[in-house]
Amino acid sequence: MSEPLHITLTQGRSDDAILRAAAAVVTRRRPGTVELLLDLGCGQGQLRPHVAGLCARYVGVDLSRHGGTWAEGEFVEADLSRPLPFPDGAADVVVSVETVEHLENPRALLREATRVLRPGGLLVVTTPNQESLLSLASLLWHGEFSAFREAPGLYPSHVSALLGVDLRRMAAECGLRDVELSYTDHGRVPGTARHWPRGLTGRRFSDNVVLSARR
Repeated sequence: MSEPLHITLTQGRSDDAILRAAAAVVTRRRPGTVELLLDLGCGQGQLRPHVAGLCARYVGVDLSRHGGTWAEGEFVEADLSRPLPFPDGAADVVVSVETVEHLENPRALLREATRVLRPGGLLVVTTPNQESLLSLASLLWHGEFSAFREAPGLYPSHVSALLGVDLRRMAAECGLRDVELSYTDHGRVPGTARHWPRGLTGRRFSDNVVLSARR
């Protein structure tokens, strides 16, 4: 089976700031004892060390192990554009880090993620933040969101740009509750390679957004 385009271009890796933000949300909102955490679009399994102490069992799910670089832990091979190979209500927590933007139908993944969550379970999804100053400046200047420009590692790997309102609507469509949006508080200054100073946080100064909600 050939590797998915998003793994081929990104090497199956995500920025540490995004992983830390996702793990922080799981830590803060986890639903009691977490027997099973599913990591959808796990790539090289970078999330696992961040959540290993929070769950009894971690299972990474993706189309490829990415050339044998998979981190320690269970792995299930699956095409995330198709139904997930897990029964209803199987997982306590489902996390998907920087994956929905690579899919033609992100709503389908959220529906499947909701299905495999137990009642009261937690869903955590991260994706590029289109409402950051960086992305808005790119939209005004180039006519494209910064993470979706025709540049190496971006388009056609990134195909679905989602706003905060889209994430909230998708969660509502899935019947999820207690919906929250949070941010990585880590973002680049437009037109430079520098990052914003630590005191500048939130939606306008973060390259990535985190959706979390309960089933």
